Amino acid sequence: MPNIQQLPPHVADLIAAGEVVERPASVVKELVENALDARSSAVVVELRRGGMGLIRVTDNGCGIAPTELPTAFLRHATSKLRGPEDLGKIGTLGFRGEALAAISAVSRVEIQTRRREDPTGAALRLEGGVPGAVEEAGAPEGTTILVRDLFYNTPARLKFMKKDSAETAAAGGLMQHLALSHPDVSFKFIKDGTEALHTPGDGRLDSAIYAALGRDFARSLLPVKGGGDGVAVSGFITRPLQGRGSRGMQVFFVNGRFIKSQLLTAALEEGYRNQIMKGRFPGCVLAVTLPVTAVDVNVHPAKTAVKFAQEQAVFNAVYHTVLDALAEQGGPVPAAPADPEKTVNPRGDFFQSMDAKAYREQGAKPAAPAPRPSAPLPAWDTERTGPRLSDSAPPLSTRPALGRSGAFPPLRQDAPSSVLGPKAERMETPPAPPAEPKALAKPTLPREPVSPEPRPFVPAIPQAELPGQEALEPPGEAPWRIAGELLRTYIVCESEAGEVWLVDKHAAHERVNFDRLKAALEPPMRQALLTPAAVELGKEDGALLLEHLPLLEELGFSCEDFGGGAILVREIPADLDAEDVTATLEEIAGKLRSGRSLAERREGLLHTMACKAAIKGGWKSDPEELRALVSKVQSGEVRYCPHGRPVAVKLTKYEIEKMFKRS
Repeated sequence: MPNIQQLPPHVADLIAAGEVVERPASVVKELVENALDARSSAVVVELRRGGMGLIRVTDNGCGIAPTELPTAFLRHATSKLRGPEDLGKIGTLGFRGEALAAISAVSRVEIQTRRREDPTGAALRLEGGVPGAVEEAGAPEGTTILVRDLFYNTPARLKFMKKDSAETAAAGGLMQHLALSHPDVSFKFIKDGTEALHTPGDGRLDSAIYAALGRDFARSLLPVKGGGDGVAVSGFITRPLQGRGSRGMQVFFVNGRFIKSQLLTAALEEGYRNQIMKGRFPGCVLAVTLPVTAVDVNVHPAKTAVKFAQEQAVFNAVYHTVLDALAEQGGPVPAAPADPEKTVNPRGDFFQSMDAKAYREQGAKPAAPAPRPSAPLPAWDTERTGPRLSDSAPPLSTRPALGRSGAFPPLRQDAPSSVLGPKAERMETPPAPPAEPKALAKPTLPREPVSPEPRPFVPAIPQAELPGQEALEPPGEAPWRIAGELLRTYIVCESEAGEVWLVDKHAAHERVNFDRLKAALEPPMRQALLTPAAVELGKEDGALLLEHLPLLEELGFSCEDFGGGAILVREIPADLDAEDVTATLEEIAGKLRSGRSLAERREGLLHTMACKAAIKGGWKSDPEELRALVSKVQSGEVRYCPHGRPVAVKLTKYEIEKMFKRS
């Protein structure tokens, strides 16, 4: 075994620098935090070549005394701690005294600074941690630090740097978090000569959110304020209907410090339980304030993790604050009262759609008098406020036009128009007037009303047949009889052996899509969007997708950079609904961040694409679609969805008779 010896100071400095300076964004974080600790009201950050060429941070803080400039770049030199008792009450962002020493050890640094009471400023240059002489220089009040040629003397670290766009996006995401944590400070971020972020610094968190995270995200937020047991919580959370496809928009601060905490994430999502769709995640910008003695920030080299003295108190404060805000908001917006003169039965037939509670309420009311034969039959309005008798229902023979089917099923036509929104109102089909009776005329069926925006039927599972050939039925079990659908989600089938099968149409179609995408040798067919969609995903997710544009091309997307973390989508896969573009790209970005191998990530992306393009539970499906899915399940071609869930369950005749005590 080699002899034990002490490392040279230069090697020790390089090792210590690797713990603090991981990438250009780490340099930006340390320098901006120092600027905030210097009580700055304006901070400007400029990057060139992703920070590998130049990082310039300028502030208007208190500055550094000329005689203390060389000391500031020594390891463990700080103005924020004096004794061991100060470690238990850290109230500043920086405190270790390692940032400037670590940065100067792996780059070429130049600093200019001036205090308010000094007539002139001072300048100092360092290369590889070796300082030069302090020189007098003209400088404005505050401090300006230039970092050039990062990792020039550590090629082992240099080769692991990502593309300039990715490093710039990481620094941009960090600047967003810093701007949100200090809305009273004006931040400006410039990349390669272009201003990418500028916050007003007016002290309002909503202004900082609007500037940093965009208009669409800011408009989806609800203000929250609460706390307890010495813990105060304030900020904004998204409405339940505005859930995100990932946790990328969950931002937490503790005493002004951006952190990543599973405890806070769990408390936030627990407050949304039973109020947000499965697979969707709430977004937030939450600031948690508590005594400095109740939190330990000295648990992670990058200072992105903290330890709470009373974790249960912090959890309860966040949970109850979120829960109270959602309760005040009232959950989903209730449907507006229906106009009895305009209320119609959206289904246009005799059967009614209602839950058990509505049925019991109807049974408690006196029966309505039977309508006259010459008048149209009354229909029940199925809004959430309970069943109402409509005076202007369509005649019994009237049937609404079929909506979208196949890969693009329609919105629920039996839902209130006030819930579905203006788009659904445009899709409603007006009832056809009753036909005039004619003597000695052959009875004819009424024509189906035409939808204002007719769409051709596109089957979800195309079945191509060559001309001049006949499809021969393979010998085997007789086809199952489709008895109907339950909850517009499960297909009820009966086999020749007397077995009852329940088929999950979404899971079955998802498996069909996944197998087709995985076996395809060519990219899927695309559809061009009439109006390109600008999708705002945040700077880091946006840059991550832009790095993988060839992979998106393989999946059927045509995207380009739209600036500010947004992506302009021009083409999407043919079997994907345009309304699902944002959620799909969010999930794709989350899969790309997983760190798995390329093959595993590609399979995960195919899972996402197959799920988004599949028939959804609750959609109205064409009978031919259901028959195609049932045939694939019956043949054994489809048994499990890509996530491993079964697509069909079986009930034997004996099991059914046992339920009714007949066995």
